[in-house]
This record gives sequence, C-alpha cells and structure tokens, in this order.
Amino acid sequence: MSKFAAFAALHVPGDPVVLYNVWDAGSAKAVAAAGAKALATGSHPVADANGWPDGEQVPLDFALANAERVVSAVDLPVSVDFEGAYSVIPALAAANVARLRATGAIGCNFEDQVIGGEGLHSRGEQTRRIAAIRDMVGSEFFINARTDLLLKSHDNHDALIGEVIDRGKAFADAGASGFFVPRIADPRHIERVVKAVPLPLNAIAFPGAPAPAVWALAGVARISHGPFPHRSLMNQLEEAARAAIPG
Repeated sequence: MSKFAAFAALHVPGDPVVLYNVWDAGSAKAVAAAGAKALATGSHPVADANGWPDGEQVPLDFALANAERVVSAVDLPVSVDFEGAYSVIPALAAANVARLRATGAIGCNFEDQVIGGEGLHSRGEQTRRIAAIRDMVGSEFFINARTDLLLKSHDNHDALIGEVIDRGKAFADAGASGFFVPRIADPRHIERVVKAVPLPLNAIAFPGAPAPAVWALAGVARISHGPFPHRSLMNQLEEAARAAIPG
C-alpha cells in the first residue's frame, strides 16, 4: 500500500486519526516515536519555530525544504499545512502544490481565507483553485480543503453551518479529499456536516474543545492539534529556563 493510500485509509468517521502537529524533522521524529500513524505539519508552528509570522510569511522555498526534511526524517505519511498554496491564481497555486508533492508529502491543507487580507475567497474562486490543484497533482494526493468560516466569526455558529456545508459540497465536487473546519466543536454541527458533505471531516483540538470521544461519536474522521503542541512545548521550555537561570 502506498503512503497516500495508507493515509487516506486512516480517515474513518467515528474512529478519527489523530495528527499531533509537528514543525521540523526533530519534532517529527519525536511524534513518530510516540506511535503516530501519520504526521502533519502546522503552518503556525513552522513559522513560530523559525522566526516568521504565520500567513505565508515563511518563504516558499524554505517551506518546501522544511517539508522535505520532515518527510525524510520518518517512514510515515506526511501531510503539510500549505495555507493558500502561496498564490490566488489557480495555475500558480497548483504548480506550488506540485512542488510540495515532489518533496514526498502525500497531502496538504489548503485554506479559503484571504492570506494577508480580510475574509474568505468566494466559493467559486476556491473551487477553481482546488480543481486546478487536483488536475495538476493527480488522484494520489490528499487535498484537505479547509474553510475558515467559523474561525473568522465570533457570532453564533448556528447561522453559518449552512454555508459551511455548501462550501464542503463544492470542495468535494472540485476534487478535495477531506474537509477541514477549524473551530467546529458542537456535535450537532458536526453531525450536520458529516451527513451532508461527502468528505471525511477534520476538526482541530483546542483548549476547551469537547473530548475526542464526543467528536468521534458525531462522525469526525480526523483530529489535528494545530499550533498547540508547539506552544505547550515552548511554555515548558520557558519555565525550565526560568528555573535554571539565576534571578
């Protein structure tokens, strides 16, 4: 079985694969040693660990080289958080994802927020970019299409689930492999999305989120951890340094 096929098979509604996000080769080795079945990077921790802000401020060549080092460090399937693929132009975004695939990554996150701007790309714009990426990389690459509708809104999420579903359906039609909805938390919302969107649903664990077992019962197929592992480790490092450095 290929690494892509093995990765895709891990996405089981009700028995979600847990991706404890990494940011470099060292963190990849540590999480692999803990028994991970697959790995995924997070754009925010990659940026934080290397001194850049998030939001495609990590230079593209550095991001690709870092992805290659992560892939080379482990024998597991690796998905890379590729934000908006470094271009709003479908053909250029697709070419960048092809470069990412050449590193050995078997998939990527691809988000619909306007990087460096406000709001989201329209559903039509985003589906055109997803379709261009699929045409470029072929079928053996896991496009985890992300919508930031809930992440960008502090209002009642009840009113937004319909648009989340519409985007998920459109992304599926365009060739996405999975559907990532950061900040989705309510099991009722998850059940609606899982029922309506023909893609495995990815939720992100965050402080105060429901227990993974609750999400599993609602049908989540993938739980990622985003920037939180790196932040936790940096907090521990700071505390250890404070204890070691004379006051």
